[in-house]
Amino acid sequence: MDLKKIGIVISHEYSIRVRKKSFILTTILTPLLLGLLIFVPAGIMLMGGEDAQKVKIIDESGLIAPYFESNDKIEYVMAEPGETLESVRDNFFDTDLYAVVGISELDAKGEVSVTSFSSEPLSVEVRQSISRTVNKVIETRKLKGYNIDNLDQIMDDVKTDIKVTSMTLNKSGEAKKDTVEIYMVLAYLMSFLIYLFVFMFGTMVMRSVIDEKSSRVVEVIVSSVKSVDLMMGKIIGVALVALTQFFIWVALTSVIAFGASTVATQKLVEKAGGMESVMSKMAAAGQTVSDGNSVDIATLIEVTGADGEDSGVAGVIRQISGIDWGYIIGCFIIYFILGYLLYAAMFAAIGAAVDNESDTSQLQLPVTLPLIVGLFIMLHTFEHPSSDLSFWASMIPFTSPMVMLARIPFGVVPFWQLALSIALLLLTFIGMAYISAKIYRVGILTYGKKSTFKDLVKWLKQRD
Repeated sequence: MDLKKIGIVISHEYSIRVRKKSFILTTILTPLLLGLLIFVPAGIMLMGGEDAQKVKIIDESGLIAPYFESNDKIEYVMAEPGETLESVRDNFFDTDLYAVVGISELDAKGEVSVTSFSSEPLSVEVRQSISRTVNKVIETRKLKGYNIDNLDQIMDDVKTDIKVTSMTLNKSGEAKKDTVEIYMVLAYLMSFLIYLFVFMFGTMVMRSVIDEKSSRVVEVIVSSVKSVDLMMGKIIGVALVALTQFFIWVALTSVIAFGASTVATQKLVEKAGGMESVMSKMAAAGQTVSDGNSVDIATLIEVTGADGEDSGVAGVIRQISGIDWGYIIGCFIIYFILGYLLYAAMFAAIGAAVDNESDTSQLQLPVTLPLIVGLFIMLHTFEHPSSDLSFWASMIPFTSPMVMLARIPFGVVPFWQLALSIALLLLTFIGMAYISAKIYRVGILTYGKKSTFKDLVKWLKQRD
């Protein structure tokens, strides 16, 4: 291979793509959209500020209404004397009510029916609150019918809410508190992005080859550049485009995350009554900080109670900040590069074997099928990262980019497994690049015939 000529092809492929408006817009807008999708809902949940939803209760049973308890999100109001469900419903739009709830009289079984009217479907929170209250009152009334002595005391004694604290042990015996949902989300995002990027940039190489072949430009190019050099130049050039885009995304996402964290910190400090109030609350909780600006957002949420009772937002934020992002991003880059190189070599061979993109469907199936299989195995890996299926799929080069990245966040991958998986992926790429180069060399100058797998095998057998 002529490295100088490969470098020229790489430079050409890279420059024409990074200058496109679509590349610039995608690179800038993608992290902004992701930031909006992640931080806007979180900010709304954290900052709150919405008025409580007013729900009127009309209780014909005369038993349940006193047990409805308002909170900062739901305000229960009781019906005025003489009000009926029908009268409130008829004048509903003249009120400021979110919903009106009618509870029937007790039936022969000692039960009631509940009907609600609202201008929009009831939120899950309101629906669950109403159902929970009504069920509790009816169940308690039925139990009292058995004339059990000290029933209230017994019910208080048996009421239990046991929380499971999940601790993960490392090889040295140290334990840390984990939330598996965080690892599942991270694993899913990384695996899906690998699938998306490999497929997207692999097909980009294929289209580039088809465009040059269909326009006959390739006949001029191969007169001065060997076909294998042209193929490798295209593959590496597009890889550099992908890495450029990825690193810009990481940088922009980091800036957005830092800005969102700063704004959220300031809002929490204001909500808590200023930094002096925060420091005093921290001192009361047994925490000391020398510099008020060094208080992290997880600590602020915890000491100010902004996350509400037992919601665990502070713990989740602290766990996210404790993830070894350097290791995670490093593994992502390695598997993306090697996975892309493996599949891009195959896509380049497909592009050389056809005259137009409509003819690629049959040849693409064996290439895209392992990607899809890896995506399905990834879903199994979320629940069983150490299973035999997950292990072997993370070793097989055609599925390892997706499956291994689904295992890594859980911390169950020993170094030898990671090294073996990467080595197998690299060796498979080298072998596939050799095979694809032989197909590319013949196919790039073959016109007017729809190539089949039989043709590809015949091209492989031809001597250089």
